[in-house]
Amino acid sequence: MPIIGFVPIARPTFDVPYAEEMTGRVYNQLQAAGYNVIGDQSLIMSMDDIDSVADTLNQHDLDLLLMLQASFADSTMVMRLVELVDAPLVMWALPEPRVGGRLRLNSFCGINLAGHGLTREGYTYDYIYAEPEEDSALTRLATIARAGEVRRKLRTARIGRIGEHPAGFDTCQFDAGALKQAVGVEIVQLELQQVFEEVRQAEPEAVSVVYEQIRGQLSNLENMDRAATRGTLSTYLTLDRMAETQHLNGIAVRCWPEFFTDLGCSACGAMSLMTDKMMPCSCEADVNGTITQLILQWVSGEAAFGTDVVSFDVHEDIAVLWHCGLAPLSMADPDVQPQAAIHSNRKMPLLMEFRLKPGRVTVARLSEVTGEYRLVIGGGEMMKAPPSFTGTSGTLRFDSGAQHVMDTIMNEGLEHHLAITYGDHSETLVALARMLNLKTLML
Repeated sequence: MPIIGFVPIARPTFDVPYAEEMTGRVYNQLQAAGYNVIGDQSLIMSMDDIDSVADTLNQHDLDLLLMLQASFADSTMVMRLVELVDAPLVMWALPEPRVGGRLRLNSFCGINLAGHGLTREGYTYDYIYAEPEEDSALTRLATIARAGEVRRKLRTARIGRIGEHPAGFDTCQFDAGALKQAVGVEIVQLELQQVFEEVRQAEPEAVSVVYEQIRGQLSNLENMDRAATRGTLSTYLTLDRMAETQHLNGIAVRCWPEFFTDLGCSACGAMSLMTDKMMPCSCEADVNGTITQLILQWVSGEAAFGTDVVSFDVHEDIAVLWHCGLAPLSMADPDVQPQAAIHSNRKMPLLMEFRLKPGRVTVARLSEVTGEYRLVIGGGEMMKAPPSFTGTSGTLRFDSGAQHVMDTIMNEGLEHHLAITYGDHSETLVALARMLNLKTLML
């Protein structure tokens, strides 16, 4: 569960017993939800108190900083808090009954003052205005906390880049320094020929074990060229070992032409198996694509797939997502067994061929086409439909319509790879973009 720093602030000239009661109710909700809460219910009423609680909070790697406006207080304590504690801020204000008597808390006015000061100084924040037990507030807090957890993980994430992107695939360009500054991710460059050397040295017994493990998942595996198939599985073992020794969270692979011409096999099946192990892999050495997959994986708790959008039918209001065969097997339609396959152009195994399972999906892309990073976000319903092409494909009905998405991709000049994961996670992605000071573009 996310780690939340809890700071209830108040002013002694308001109704302190009522503020303490409301603080206790919020605190109890956090505990009941299972959060790891750093801080207690003691009201913070002075700058000295802020300095002391900041020292405590800074001993932990927080996913979220929750400031409860237990009663009115001016913006000075909040401004001091964000100077001292580096964590995404959520301010929670409390409604109070309109009974004609004293304004006991004046909580909203407190976050209004703080929001103005934070904005003037360039800080981002989210806010909640709700009773402690309100379901929508707790749902909103969970969404923001999940985004904060992803932000924290990105700051220590490492992406391996094997080789370079192919000529003419400028959509796979990246800027290591800018990525580190904007997102926190570190890029580790690995040489393609060194990877090939390790692949060739893979233990035959280990390759055979993997072969037996996937034989039950793929029909017609025995019909694939044996040497090329074992080359793909040796690649999987090599990528898996590199991920461990290099402490990687994802890998961007130059998958062609050298895997076919030099190694005599496809990288697709290896990347599929890695992605299903929650080590997202993208083809064509697409670093930003791998980072997008990693974000979606952490947001959803499930695998994420990097794909092309290859077809639109504006009359049926659908789009087709496709790639050669590197999608994770966990995304296969359970009604149809995946097949082992050869690459449609290079005629070598091992690829995973299946149609994507129906269900709600979230679509995203960390894009830098404008020279600044944006998080492209969309959603839709993966339809239960026959495969459109060989390889891995799915028929998607975007929420905003096929025409709008096609126009956006082309008018914005977006990258040709998008990433998907199952479930509706758009709100979390929007919260994450805000924390990272990234603009968003909605598909």
